[in-house]
Amino acid sequence: MPEHRAQNNLSESSPSVQIHLGILQGVIERMASNSASTKAWCITIVSAVLVIVAEKGKPNFALLALLPTILFLALDAYYLALEKGFRNSYTSFVTKVHDGTLAPRDLYFVVPEGSMCRLQFEALESFSVWGFYTVLIVLILLARWIVLT
Repeated sequence: MPEHRAQNNLSESSPSVQIHLGILQGVIERMASNSASTKAWCITIVSAVLVIVAEKGKPNFALLALLPTILFLALDAYYLALEKGFRNSYTSFVTKVHDGTLAPRDLYFVVPEGSMCRLQFEALESFSVWGFYTVLIVLILLARWIVLT
């Protein structure tokens, strides 16, 4: 195996390997940032809807805030699933580097690894998703039945 590693010149210190890892890290960071932005936008929109509903004195319309909440929940889960898929890809790539099984063609694939459907279900089970959106939905319902009536 060491001959294979030396033959391809794809060791841990290889510039191409380092660049590929940097690309994967950048993608993972963007997915995490997108997830955080999703939560911030959700809070902003839901708050705006609830303020408008309170000003108009129409408590039944508070339930309209559930629509952007559900949409942002799905988007957030999607970003978290992509982040996990790219982390899987990163781990797989590093394993190949250390095992000496990395091929030059591996340097040209920057795709999430794993079933997106399974990854999205796992994302929905994550506390960062269900914890945040469950609390937000409960607050919307409380605003509807307690505060706005």
